[in-house]
Amino acid sequence: MKQILIADDHEVVRSGLRAIIETRADWIVGGEAINGREAVALALKMKPDLAIVDYSMPVMNGLEVSRRIRLHHLQTEVLILTMHESEEILTEVLLAGVRGILLKSDARSHLTTAIEALLDHRPYFTSIVLERLLHDYQANKKNKSEILLSSREQSVVQLIAEGHTNKSVGEVLNLSVKTVETHRASAMRKLNISSTAELVRYAIRTKLIGP
Repeated sequence: MKQILIADDHEVVRSGLRAIIETRADWIVGGEAINGREAVALALKMKPDLAIVDYSMPVMNGLEVSRRIRLHHLQTEVLILTMHESEEILTEVLLAGVRGILLKSDARSHLTTAIEALLDHRPYFTSIVLERLLHDYQANKKNKSEILLSSREQSVVQLIAEGHTNKSVGEVLNLSVKTVETHRASAMRKLNISSTAELVRYAIRTKLIGP
């Protein structure tokens, strides 16, 4: 029998979750909490297999509940319920080590699947959350690719910062002077700098060369 804890400050939400959970003979709601502090106390007492925790709760929010559960090294999986899928909430939830997020609007159709996954120690995120995470990841990757230097650009910057001329950089890297100038210009454009002195400071700051 898998024991589940429900933590939400709205009775109608707790009742709805309980009704869905109790359709399964192998699941039981072992306790209900109306705020974060009660949720932590019940989790420590019950040591449930799963805690379904509302993101926004009085006294202590769902993320803090999750952190406290991890702090006490409980084996309890946590499923965060939230009304919103903002980037900030998703980031906070993931950083807190939570492996399950479910929008309240999806609870009726996805709760059972989410519980099954987490009880099997697999992560669960509804499709809209996964889409948001993928979008944010791709956006961040695009932004980073625009400012990160290629390995060849880093080599050129390092040698220039060490005092090499374009000609000697080309000799070291077996490149033409024109190619060196192209890499140098590209690096400076990405870094939004316009002088060799700034290039040197960048190289020192990023440990390409010593101070």
